[in-house]
Amino acid sequence: MNIQFEAPDKVNGLMTITMETADYQPEVEKTLKDYRKRAQIPGFRPGQAPMGMIKRQFGTSVKVDVVNKLLGEKLYGYVQDNKIHMLGEPLPSEQQAQLDFESDQPLVFKFDIAVAPEFEAKLSGKDKVPFYNITVDDKLIDQQVEMYQSRAGHYDKAETFDPEQRDMLKGDLREVNGTIEVADAVLMPQYMKVEDQKKLFEGAKLGDIITWNPRKAYPESDVEVSSLLKIQKDEVKDHEGDFTFQITEISRFVKAEIGKELFDQTFGEGTVKDEKEFRQKIADQISQQFKADSDYKFLLDVRAHMEKKVGKLEFPEAILKRVMLNNNKDKGADFVEKNFEASIKELAWHLMKEQLVSAQGIKIEDADLKETAKEAARAQFAQYGMSNIPDEYLENYAQEMLKKRENVDGLVDRAVDVKLTAALKNVVKLDEKEISLEDFQKMLQEK
Repeated sequence: MNIQFEAPDKVNGLMTITMETADYQPEVEKTLKDYRKRAQIPGFRPGQAPMGMIKRQFGTSVKVDVVNKLLGEKLYGYVQDNKIHMLGEPLPSEQQAQLDFESDQPLVFKFDIAVAPEFEAKLSGKDKVPFYNITVDDKLIDQQVEMYQSRAGHYDKAETFDPEQRDMLKGDLREVNGTIEVADAVLMPQYMKVEDQKKLFEGAKLGDIITWNPRKAYPESDVEVSSLLKIQKDEVKDHEGDFTFQITEISRFVKAEIGKELFDQTFGEGTVKDEKEFRQKIADQISQQFKADSDYKFLLDVRAHMEKKVGKLEFPEAILKRVMLNNNKDKGADFVEKNFEASIKELAWHLMKEQLVSAQGIKIEDADLKETAKEAARAQFAQYGMSNIPDEYLENYAQEMLKKRENVDGLVDRAVDVKLTAALKNVVKLDEKEISLEDFQKMLQEK
């Protein structure tokens, strides 16, 4: 067997594999003998059919299978042994001649191979990269305190509806010229979309009867109207007239007071003793959340720095477009053309990041994946204001995430980014800057 590899421009590779009969025939003969032992051919006992008949019936298909298996082994073995950094899968070359598996002539296979460009991605203390420390100010702490107060709040009974409060009305709803009646219907007029319908409820008291129009109050939401009237969405058009609403109960939302009960509910019993500690705990919590945002921006800036430092990389575009089309057959050539430039940009960064990860000796262990999954779970709970989640719950949540194959690749990528970010912060020179959350978010949007 003869294997030749050419890449005169370093990125467009052509591999030629020539197979002689002697390369595959022993395996073909062995396979045919196994076929003969198992073949069920009328007129012959198992294993007694003439070999000539077995070869005529199965010879070519066996030869194709054996050759293809051997071809894959030799191709990938050559790539690995010669350290060819192949991008995507090898593709049958456009120079490939028609193959005749019926003859004993040498079989010549040609493959187009996309080779990664050669470059060096290195960082040192001479490289200066911005790092943004997001300021935790009193305004942010106040907002978080109010959020915790709201989450721990409750409803008290009231006598008069106040649109400035988060008042909730309960009452009996009746269609003026129809048959619909809904007992204990719940309304929050402050969320109505039309002002003149909202105003009908201003100053309303227990026992008052208000005549209003649900369809006018929620002109763009058949779902909301159907839910209120307890009817199907497609029935809303048949009930666009007025309704009466007799108020039987007014509930007013009251935020939780700042005190021991709120402290214990938010951070666990006995963790926080007074408001000063409460605010400091919240500041620490926000700082931790901002750390992840700062690290994310840092890695974006590392990428921009590396792209500028390495410069434009040359890729085998024709081959890569064929690879991309092969992987997106259902989307077609237009999809490839539209997304190719962005894909190449991502590929270039992926190759740079590979070198940075290798240079830092970063490896991802099972413990790293579990910790990354726990952080993801912690972040999800935090979105709902749940900051005091016991570790055993996070552990169980992480285990469930790791059971799903579709989650694992994303968690691996995240774990790599976390470790790479931590390592590079100790490699490059950090140009540290203080920034407000508002300016930080504005900067990300502009990017």
